[in-house]
Amino acid sequence: METKTPVTEEQVYEALKNVFDPEIPVSIVDLGLVYDVKIIDDWVGVKMTLTTPGCGMGQAIATNVRERVLTLDGVNEADVRIVWEPAWNASMMSDTAKKKLGMS
Repeated sequence: METKTPVTEEQVYEALKNVFDPEIPVSIVDLGLVYDVKIIDDWVGVKMTLTTPGCGMGQAIATNVRERVLTLDGVNEADVRIVWEPAWNASMMSDTAKKKLGMS
C-alpha cells in the first residue's frame, strides 16, 4: 500500500499564487487576502478575505480557491471561509503587488 505524502502549507500557498482577483491583475496571495491555511490529513481549509465586503466576485474567487487546492496531490477535500476580521487594507499586500499596481 502506497502512502501519499501529505500536502504542505507551502504547496497550498504556491498553488494559490495562481488565483487572481478578476478586477485586479494580482494573485490573492500577493494581495494579502489569504489569512490562514489549515491541513488535516487530506482536508485543507483556507481562511481568506476580499478587498471589500461588497466585492461581487467573492463567490467566484472562493470557488477558484477551492478548485485550485483540490488539484494538489494528497488533497481530497477543501473548504474556503471568507472572513471580514481583520479587515483587509493595502498594507497587507506584498512588495510585488504594490509594484504591479504602481504603489511603491
